[in-house]
Amino acid sequence: MLQIDDLRDKAVLVTGASSGIGAAVSRAFAAQGARVAVHWHSNSAAADAVIRDIRDAGGFAVEIQGNLVAGGVPRRVVDASAAALGGLDVLINNAGSLISRQPILQADDAWVDSVFNLNAKAVIGTCQAAVPHMNERGAGVIINVGSIAGLDGGGPGTGVYGSSKAFVHNLTRHLARELAGRLIRVNTVSPGVIDTPFHTETPPDRMEAMRKSVYLGRLGTPADCVGAFLFLASQQLSGYITGQIIHVNGGQVMP
Repeated sequence: MLQIDDLRDKAVLVTGASSGIGAAVSRAFAAQGARVAVHWHSNSAAADAVIRDIRDAGGFAVEIQGNLVAGGVPRRVVDASAAALGGLDVLINNAGSLISRQPILQADDAWVDSVFNLNAKAVIGTCQAAVPHMNERGAGVIINVGSIAGLDGGGPGTGVYGSSKAFVHNLTRHLARELAGRLIRVNTVSPGVIDTPFHTETPPDRMEAMRKSVYLGRLGTPADCVGAFLFLASQQLSGYITGQIIHVNGGQVMP
């Protein structure tokens, strides 16, 4: 893997890092010599595997557990990560979920709240908690994870999820303006259809239809997303980039 010198020794928190994109990103930052906090909510075995892989490869990683939709937990997770890592340089807001597929006309308040609390509200909480730690370092990077659904409205049963990710896209633009004076850059990586546990319950015919809509002719993998995160975290590679949505979707949608 290409080594990015200015990522060495950076303190990086990845939320939702036990599997999929979060796990791949955690391993990639550790391979660059960064110190990584691997956050997880419910899958302890998968988080342990990520930590073990990083440490076996000679990297530094700590495990941080927490349900980000519970009151006060986003701040606790960020503060605990900064304490364990000796500060915080990079926050990657990867935790998120479809929760389930439901047509909007059938969605009740509790379900809508569950989607927005995780995909949108928790992102605000972690960002609020991260900024003071980044101020201590004199600069920082926040990378949110959006979705192609936040751009095209989402497929069947994913309209509320897509709306929550559109919120993340717009929050990114606003925070980029608000935090620029603090030298904190804020961007979003917006994946397309990535073959991860996220799609465990997606019907096979739906997956095949999405694959056929991708101009590069295949579904994405977590590894396909890693480069965008490393690029956006590096000052030497992207120090003049903020408020942007980087689309990683194989050409499925070209905004």
